[in-house]
Amino acid sequence: MAEEYRIPQHVAIIMDGNGRWAKKRMMPRTYGHSQGSKTVEKICEDAHRMGIKYLTVYAFSTENWSRPESEVTTLMNLLREYMKDCIKTSSKNNMRVRVIGDISRLDADLQESITKLEEASKNNTGLNFQVALNYGGRDELLRAAKKLAGDYKAGVLSDEALQQLTEAQFEEYLDTKGIPAPDLLIRTSGEVRLSNYMLWQLAYAEFYFTDVLWPDFDKKELQKAIDYYNKRDRRFGGV
Repeated sequence: MAEEYRIPQHVAIIMDGNGRWAKKRMMPRTYGHSQGSKTVEKICEDAHRMGIKYLTVYAFSTENWSRPESEVTTLMNLLREYMKDCIKTSSKNNMRVRVIGDISRLDADLQESITKLEEASKNNTGLNFQVALNYGGRDELLRAAKKLAGDYKAGVLSDEALQQLTEAQFEEYLDTKGIPAPDLLIRTSGEVRLSNYMLWQLAYAEFYFTDVLWPDFDKKELQKAIDYYNKRDRRFGGV
């Protein structure tokens, strides 16, 4: 009897290669980011049709602020447009959208758009789509530790509760509270590293790296990643 084909419940993606894709076409890096945002929309639809329940994409890291100011400005403007458009598309596609990361550094209008989008889509029951924005895995763990320390100081956590703290309880302090850990990580463009992405959550994920640049990533490439995932024997530290 053939083994059942498994669809990962949660797929995390590091969308890499927008700038190189544009450079190959003698276009500015910003053009690549614009095309990359269109790829995100298509992959959301494809992932949902395939039966993936959660999709998380790395849109802007805590380290991306060091890029040229013009590129950061373009990225933020793209995000503004995306957040506005996403209210309509999330409703049409029954998609729930959440942002993970420290949004306090973002402009007030962008923070407001994020809040509106999360509120407008919170009861949707289709794909759970998470956008990592001003996100860093280390920053998330540091913020979680500070929240936990604050609860201890305020008496919300007793000495005994702190001593007996479980991994599941600690996860309540993470940005991904209530979201299952990714089963599969995809990184495009040939880079082979985590780049400070979901360090806690990816502890037992399968990693799939492809040379395809993000704007060229499509349903066929997503299928290849899931085929690879199905070849893996997931033992979670067991035999």
